[in-house]
Amino acid sequence: MSLSTQIAGRADVIIAGGGVMGAATAFFARQLGLSVILLERDLVGQYASGTNFGNVRRQGRFLPQLPLSNRSRELWGRLPELIGENVEFVASGHVRVSFKEEDSQRLEKYAQDCKPYGLELEIYSGRQALERFPMLSPDVHLVSFSPLDGHANPRLAAPAFARAARRAGATVLERTEVLNISKNSEDFVVETAGGQRFAAPQLQISVGAWARRIAAAFGEDLPLVPKAPQMAVTEPVPYRIHPVIGYATQEEEAGVYLRQVERGNIVFGGGRRSTVDLEAKRARLDPLNTLRQMPHMERLLPDFARLRIIRTWAGIESYLNDDIPVMGPSHLVPGLFYAFGFCGAGFQLGPGVGATMADLLARGQTEIPLAPFSIARFASAAA
Repeated sequence: MSLSTQIAGRADVIIAGGGVMGAATAFFARQLGLSVILLERDLVGQYASGTNFGNVRRQGRFLPQLPLSNRSRELWGRLPELIGENVEFVASGHVRVSFKEEDSQRLEKYAQDCKPYGLELEIYSGRQALERFPMLSPDVHLVSFSPLDGHANPRLAAPAFARAARRAGATVLERTEVLNISKNSEDFVVETAGGQRFAAPQLQISVGAWARRIAAAFGEDLPLVPKAPQMAVTEPVPYRIHPVIGYATQEEEAGVYLRQVERGNIVFGGGRRSTVDLEAKRARLDPLNTLRQMPHMERLLPDFARLRIIRTWAGIESYLNDDIPVMGPSHLVPGLFYAFGFCGAGFQLGPGVGATMADLLARGQTEIPLAPFSIARFASAAA
């Protein structure tokens, strides 16, 4: 039997991983004329992309990431016309609140440093901050406000991109676990648990916390660590908190955040992460993390103490030791591309990552600077 008869599907690119990065890449790659096969082991958006906080923020990011984040924000604003679905994006604004002088100084410095990247922030202090945001604690020291940031529904985004990609002609396969990847002179050949084989000259790895094993198989090991964010939601109360609110601090446990949806529920998270079992595909839900969040939530929003929590959950995210993702071409293997390790801050970047990776796949280049995200930065450590 010839190789061609053994191949169940052939395309210009295979994308492994159906989170928002993979699904968005599949959609934008189809817009640029590439044939695409997207393989997802379970359900599209099931892991980090569907269980995160839903923050669509630019402020506070690593400065060289802002061109990518800006591109993504522009796409968030056009998603209904682009993909034909509403993923509940609201440009509500994003607030970072400090209670200490040193944290305020960092916010003020960032507000200056981000201006050359096209991000304009508003700074309010003391009484001015409370007049602008009366729901905050009276001892707030300083507020940094990004008026064009916001939030969206993470449960909707990745599936919506996948459906749009499928409507545009992509092959999107769920419940299709990748068992093995090899490369011959022309193609990457991907073998699945169901016995199917797919081939393409280009391969993108967007499998999140499971990416280390695949990258290592191609000679590119890196310190990717899975962690489980702790999320929760309250009972519905009257809708009055429009912006996303985050605690600006260097203390991990105090780094909490919240947003209220129009239905009235307040979604919150942050603080310490829990552990993950990658083999079992399970994130550990630690009730103590929720209890640790409470005093910091109440410091942000004094009325929070009276609310009932109705649900808690955890997700599976991937982190690197420099808190910077891996994105772009392989350092060693032609035709191999990566987009993973977004360190708990990838949801906002999803559309921009998809459009930028599609540029690389279809044209071999992009206007977005990607050098800081290269996997090559780990080459010396792995040697």
